[in-house]
Amino acid sequence: MSEPNEPTDPNGTAGPEARAAESAQPTGGAGRHVRVVLVDDHRMFRTGVQAEIGQTEQTGVEVVGEAADVDQAVTVITATRPEVVLLDVHLPGGGGVEVLRRCAPLMGDAEQPVRFLALSVSDAAEDVIGVIRGGARGYVTKTITGTDLVDSVFRVQEGDAVFSPRLAGFVLDAFASTDAPPVDEDLDRLTQREREVLRLIARGYAYKEIAKQLFISVKTVESHVSAVLRKLQLSNRHELTRWATARRLV
Repeated sequence: MSEPNEPTDPNGTAGPEARAAESAQPTGGAGRHVRVVLVDDHRMFRTGVQAEIGQTEQTGVEVVGEAADVDQAVTVITATRPEVVLLDVHLPGGGGVEVLRRCAPLMGDAEQPVRFLALSVSDAAEDVIGVIRGGARGYVTKTITGTDLVDSVFRVQEGDAVFSPRLAGFVLDAFASTDAPPVDEDLDRLTQREREVLRLIARGYAYKEIAKQLFISVKTVESHVSAVLRKLQLSNRHELTRWATARRLV
């Protein structure tokens, strides 16, 4: 026996019961699909995100790759060509900005663009502005719910810009100003990782503490500090601290 016809309203669209059933579909919805790469240097966090949003039948999100540092990220993203990359800001090897820089050709692909959504514990204005200037389509913090993260991923896939509410103001302040921010040529000489080390040194962190926070060796920290001092033509960490404080980087 054939099923009864779906109730419709007078102009032929689905009736209230059918619309209610449609609205009950899980986030992602039938027929929607997005391929995602997770980039974060904490394996347990990647595992948690995978468990939260990677149930493809329910969410429409398919996690096609993971990476823990800049080099891995570039390799995996280039190999899998996902539609959206969930990108942490602070990564070994140069940070999320370095991933964006090296993946710029993929972001600019007219036929199959790779879009980036920053997902970070940091809510610092400098981090938000840095990755947005680098080409990311949005920035959300790790306090976001799984449902909202899935929605954000699909919105970025569709070309929208997505921000956690508080962070949107940083972007408006940075890009809506009629006066372009001055270019600091000295600061521009530093890599993203060198800037991270600079800020921590200026805040009084010891080399061992910096190494632990950035997941690098003490020897690597020493190398970065030497490079910073050389590029800025400074003699010691005390001069470096004064330099950073004068530019409000601390």
